[in-house]
Amino acid sequence: MLLQRIITALILVPLVVLAVFKLPSEYFSLVLGLITLVAAWEWGNLAGINSLVKRGVFLLALILPMMGIHFWTQILELTAQVLDWPDVRTYSGALEWLVIAPVLFWILTMILIRSSPTGVLNLKLKTRYKALIGWFVLLAFWMFLSRLKAFYGAEMVMYLLVLIWAADISAYFVGKKYGTIKLAPEISPGKTVAGLYGALIAGFICPVILSLSYGFEFMIASDFVLLSVLTVLVSIYGDLFLSVAKRQQGVKDSGSILPGHGGILDRIDSLIAATPFFYAGIYLIYRLVS
Repeated sequence: MLLQRIITALILVPLVVLAVFKLPSEYFSLVLGLITLVAAWEWGNLAGINSLVKRGVFLLALILPMMGIHFWTQILELTAQVLDWPDVRTYSGALEWLVIAPVLFWILTMILIRSSPTGVLNLKLKTRYKALIGWFVLLAFWMFLSRLKAFYGAEMVMYLLVLIWAADISAYFVGKKYGTIKLAPEISPGKTVAGLYGALIAGFICPVILSLSYGFEFMIASDFVLLSVLTVLVSIYGDLFLSVAKRQQGVKDSGSILPGHGGILDRIDSLIAATPFFYAGIYLIYRLVS
């Protein structure tokens, strides 16, 4: 299983890097949108949306706002070029404030899972509410990762991806080596407290390396370290959030599209939670230094 995971990762990682650095923001947004729709299809299964018609309606409910947000971002970028705005991010308007809702959602989710994992696992929600939650978190993920690329560049997107990958890898190997105390055994028996600490250590090392490489001032470097560690912490509970959904549905993986990895949701669960939080932090840091 581990060998299969490594082979799949070795194929996918170069493709992801090429997409991040070579695709213009509008095409990156489109590719990310397709990935998000596949994840939404998988979420439909976890939410109990068994009708193909209803599953299609669920996808359409995502596609319409995605198109609206995409075209609005493109209009802003075009207007910025015509009017010679120094920085389009200054004029991005109310859409930036929308990040507050997913950030609060993931913080609340983290608190609930930490304080009462059994209660969260036994929580019975109707299919329509599960669909609404999936719609909300997937739309936020697509929106703010697209905007991270459009407004802050490929390097920032790549940093977020490397941060989450490094945290996942560290959590796995540190947990395997030192993990004795379970983090949330009711939800995910494989996750340990040691793995959590391993992920947080990676979340500390990554921004330190970045700050030294780019010569950040101490205050900016400190903000970046804090943001990275908190982003990793939130990402871990994004993983546990999906584990709750899978356990409630009685399945091991969200899908089988990726050999050794399961479904798309299984691979991006941490990123879904991390993206809005990271975007909000980058936006605040930018506003403080500009």
